Amino acid sequence: MLTYPAIDPVAVAIGPLKVHWYGLMYVIGIAATWILARRRVRRSAKPLFTPAQVEDLVFYAAIGVVVGGRVGYALFYNFSGFLRDPLMLFRVWEGGMAFHGGLIGVLIAMYVYGRSQGIRFFDVADFLAPYVPIGLLAGRIGNFINGELWGKPSDVPWAMIFPNGGDVPRHPSQLYEAFLEGLVLLVILQWFSLRSPPRMAVSGMFLLGYGAFRFAVEFVRLPDVQLGYLAFGWLTMGQILCLPMILFGIVLLAAAYARRSA
Repeated sequence: MLTYPAIDPVAVAIGPLKVHWYGLMYVIGIAATWILARRRVRRSAKPLFTPAQVEDLVFYAAIGVVVGGRVGYALFYNFSGFLRDPLMLFRVWEGGMAFHGGLIGVLIAMYVYGRSQGIRFFDVADFLAPYVPIGLLAGRIGNFINGELWGKPSDVPWAMIFPNGGDVPRHPSQLYEAFLEGLVLLVILQWFSLRSPPRMAVSGMFLLGYGAFRFAVEFVRLPDVQLGYLAFGWLTMGQILCLPMILFGIVLLAAAYARRSA
């Protein structure tokens, strides 16, 4: 068993003002995406976007992540609480964000931005998709620092006792997700995008990769207490939401390469 590193969730405190590591991780993910995306267009011989457009696109995406993530949490994971208290949607300091809601928010933001610039949706999506795992990696590390979203009890050598998880060692499922959804998916998408894939293929690879990794980790991650398992004693809301991602990712990949070979 490993010792959980008890890190203060507050990164910086100045009087009553407190900056939490979790929120700071969002800033780090967005800033890293902005820097790397700008570098990409500056080095490209035929860039689809200008540096200024990259800044605007990342800004739109950041709004989509925050708004969509919060709304998604209320609708997918705490709908009964939302019905009892709709104002909980605005109390972001109480926590509660959902990746799938954030994804929907980003998709809407990309559509709105692409339409305003006369750029096709999948050109925008394929450009941004390889950078999304950066935010996922940062966000899961934030979950780990917060000591939340831990896994099932386990006797693996790297199991940990989390502050709010009782006195039994558990899977550090946040780190599994940081590694798979963040680092591994980042490497896959960066490698794949450099091989001149057809339009829609990078977006399809992201959906398939994230969906598969998240679906797998859900087997050792405990579901949200207000939902529990939804069926069969193991099926979670996260897995249900990942199934359409996996299916749509396969469809996009197949369609992209079918169009290329046509």
